[in-house]
Amino acid sequence: MSWILCYLFHLCPLFPLLLLTEPFLATAQSFKNISLGASLTALNDNSSWSSPSGEFAFGFQQIETDGFLLAIWFDKIPQKTIAWSANRNNLVQRGSEIKLTEDGRLVLNDPKGKRIWNADTAGRRPAYAAMLNDGNFVLAYDGTENLWESFGEPTDTILPTQTLTQGNKLISHYSSTNYSTGRFLFTLQSDGDLKLYTTYFPLASPNFGYWSSETVNSGFQVIFNQSGEIYLEAKNKSILVMLSASVPSTQDFYHRAILEYDGVFRHYVYPKDPSLRVAGGPMRWSPVSFTPVNICLKIREEKGSGACGFNSYCVLDDDHRPNCRCPQGYTFLDPDDVMKGCKQDFVSQNCEEASLEVDLFYMEVKENTDWPLSDYEYFRIVTEDWCRKACLSDCFCAVAIFRDGECWKKKIPLSNGRFDSTDGGKALIKVRRDNSTLKPDDENSSRNKNHSTLIIIGSLLLSSSLSLNFLLLLGALLAVFCFGYGKAKKLQLEGTMQGINLQSFTYNELEKATDKFKEEIGRGAFATVYKGVLGFDNALLVAVKKLHNMVGENDKEFKAEVRAIGRTNHKNLVHLIGFCNEEEHRLLVYEFVRNGNLANFLFGNSRPHWYKRKQIAFGIARGLFYLHEECSTQIIHCDIKPQNILLDDSFTARISDFGIAKLLMTDQTRTTTAIRGTRGYVAPEWFKNLPVTAKFDVYSFGILLLELTCCRKNFEAEVEDENQMVLADWAYDCYKGGELYLLIQNDEEAKQDIKRVEKFVMIAIWCIQEDPSLRPAMKKVTQMLEGTVEVSVPPDPSSFMSSIGSL
Repeated sequence: MSWILCYLFHLCPLFPLLLLTEPFLATAQSFKNISLGASLTALNDNSSWSSPSGEFAFGFQQIETDGFLLAIWFDKIPQKTIAWSANRNNLVQRGSEIKLTEDGRLVLNDPKGKRIWNADTAGRRPAYAAMLNDGNFVLAYDGTENLWESFGEPTDTILPTQTLTQGNKLISHYSSTNYSTGRFLFTLQSDGDLKLYTTYFPLASPNFGYWSSETVNSGFQVIFNQSGEIYLEAKNKSILVMLSASVPSTQDFYHRAILEYDGVFRHYVYPKDPSLRVAGGPMRWSPVSFTPVNICLKIREEKGSGACGFNSYCVLDDDHRPNCRCPQGYTFLDPDDVMKGCKQDFVSQNCEEASLEVDLFYMEVKENTDWPLSDYEYFRIVTEDWCRKACLSDCFCAVAIFRDGECWKKKIPLSNGRFDSTDGGKALIKVRRDNSTLKPDDENSSRNKNHSTLIIIGSLLLSSSLSLNFLLLLGALLAVFCFGYGKAKKLQLEGTMQGINLQSFTYNELEKATDKFKEEIGRGAFATVYKGVLGFDNALLVAVKKLHNMVGENDKEFKAEVRAIGRTNHKNLVHLIGFCNEEEHRLLVYEFVRNGNLANFLFGNSRPHWYKRKQIAFGIARGLFYLHEECSTQIIHCDIKPQNILLDDSFTARISDFGIAKLLMTDQTRTTTAIRGTRGYVAPEWFKNLPVTAKFDVYSFGILLLELTCCRKNFEAEVEDENQMVLADWAYDCYKGGELYLLIQNDEEAKQDIKRVEKFVMIAIWCIQEDPSLRPAMKKVTQMLEGTVEVSVPPDPSSFMSSIGSL
């Protein structure tokens, strides 16, 4: 029956219109077309609309426990291989719906009705939708014209009969199980050159081109023909570059070509009949071509990590897949995501005592291995032994490469790592001999020492005179008493922090972890922050905040910060690991956040990408929403500013410095305790001595949002136009006058997203209203930023802003 329908479909273009009156079933069946009003719901049964042949299906695939991908897949293959997806970066929950509305829109909504994705038909109304036998899902006006098709918006895969035109691109998956956009890009450029790029991940913009068809001014389109061949074609139909040829028939094999998460463009085939299996092996996808052949040697980028992550190296396996490995003394940052790279498992060499520490390290030899472009020094006509010693005595040197009398010193992070059997050189990798971290005297060692002391005393008592026994016994009792008293005193001090799951450190432990507070990484009015390494948990890097003059208000600050952040758990907050509360010493131990604070990132020499600034704004808003409404005890931070926003390895915003945070009980809404926020970011109520509420943080966030949007400080005295000195005033004037472009004059990325810029400025103006009751709560701010709540026209925040912005 299905072949008859297929024949009629191709014989008569008007035949699909005759089927519009057929009853609709929202299950996986053979459909010629899908009527207006039809819908599918994301449930466990993977409901779908199938092609007439049953070889392809369009619908929901469950990816995670409660995450669904709207996708097209090979429906007759057990693995349900996905060929296209709509919401790869935004999985939807169970109960989400894809609907072909009565007015012809194909819309994906989450269970709450929020639109996640829709097909763009340029305002034209299709008559029906159809899942075709070639794997293309279409919205059609009649039997000859498609208003929208999945073939026109590929994700990472192309299929036979599909064409890529100039400007089309494929973006790889992030990993074998994560379908979100990854690190590699395949595109036919407008100049006709077909290229493979690494990306500025997490941005999708091209970074380093590692393969090219070299067809500038010639390439017109990439063809995946019905025979299974893939080639780049010129405008005159001549073949410029053959990407895949001499392949099995599409009659007997399924075909697909995919830019995979490892950066290789592969053409795969799958037998339709078990009798066609290779050597009687399993039914599986088999690659028939690879571009490039050796990805490990192709990527040699100035900015980026190479085929694998930083500090790792790439080895090509027999199946042409890159195998990411860590050198001796290093382990993967994330064993489940090896392309993130590797980290040192030992404490690095002390630069001030490098010559004294030479004997603590040795050079592990790795043949035919290199990390190109990571070198900072180069020497000629030297021996391997000279190269080894030069690196051992240099605290900056992590690896030395020796080849034919030449020596290159490399420093962390190492990039573009690769193994090449034809290289001929040697990698000399510096590793600590005992593979150790610091060895602080912990409580167990103290107990062991005390226990050993008592054993010695006991032995002496059994073999000495009565008078000596008495003296020794008296000494032992005094020692036990002092030990017990000291421990009780420590427990008493720690009792002030009961109910918080944090680790307690001794001052001696933190002194050793920071090498006697040697490397200062931050300083404030009441504390100094030092970099340290804990001697356990794989040499964990930490930031140790040492509060000085811990009396009066400063002691309150210490306890406030521990109580506030010790009970929190959110990805947009800095994680507090532990504390020291010993006699006059008050220290806080945080995770070490590598990319510093937002002030350095935002106001540095180069302008950060607009995409990153948007994500940072979202992260800060979510962190404040959590503090205000999702904690058991509401926390008002009271000092939101760029210096207190840290950025982790992926530039995720992490709110820090809770030293002046105010905790409110569940039945409180405001506090009258003294606030000591940073001028320029504090709300007007601070100057009027009014009670402080969570709206205090909302005001500070509004100022910060303007800084993120405009990429400048909230007050700049050195400007040509004095009307631009106070950012809040200038931003409102630009918004009111319809001149928002003035705020982002030199920011081309932001200019391309002017609607978002306008929305951010409007939200910021709402946040900085002088009247706290007019400011939205952080929950609503977050919803406005994410687009789930509309932003109304804000009123004038008041001229009072000018007087506070310049203080």
